[in-house]
Amino acid sequence: MNSTLLVFRHAQSTDNQKKQFSGWRDPPLTAKGKKEALHTKKQLKDYTIDIGFESSQKRSAQTLRIVLGKRKIPVFVDDRIIERCYGVFQGQKHAKFIKANPHLVQKVRRGYATVPEFGESVKMVHGRTLNFLKQLLPLLRKYKMTVAISCHGNSMRPIRRHFERLSIKKEMKLENPQDRAMIYHVRTKGLPLPKIKWKSVRKPKNILYAANKKNPLRKYY
Repeated sequence: MNSTLLVFRHAQSTDNQKKQFSGWRDPPLTAKGKKEALHTKKQLKDYTIDIGFESSQKRSAQTLRIVLGKRKIPVFVDDRIIERCYGVFQGQKHAKFIKANPHLVQKVRRGYATVPEFGESVKMVHGRTLNFLKQLLPLLRKYKMTVAISCHGNSMRPIRRHFERLSIKKEMKLENPQDRAMIYHVRTKGLPLPKIKWKSVRKPKNILYAANKKNPLRKYY
């Protein structure tokens, strides 16, 4: 008997469309993004989803709402699955960044431990995302449930690394789609699902950089 985890990246945002670093900025979905989310919804239409998770960013929440459709289920907001903070590069166009920093392109975008100024490395994102998983996995193993997680390109990496047993090198080569979910199964005792109480971690909206001393995610780095 298994519990099921439906993990998907948010659909296209306006920052994705403009090809710029989004990070902790909060752009909405584009028209194309809404169509991509509908594609994920169609993929998951036969699943009875019990609980949903999203980050506090619009693109995550909008994607989950479209995927869930008319389902009325508990949805928890948790910023341990928020996008990677790109620090000083947030809002900068990829082309401009590449032109100005050719020596940093691979390190910042594909370096596991590289920390952009005021931002986060993928390793730091890994720390907070795995902490989220450590809270979720015991529930999946105890109760029979189907959970949908609307996360981000970089917070999806460590989730996939965990379930697909990937090396860091393979994790860093992942390109997560914006129009379909990854589906994982967890062995469960199969107990009936009670009303779940979830202890979320929320980032205040006015904190734009991971280096901020008041950033509640710092303890997971």
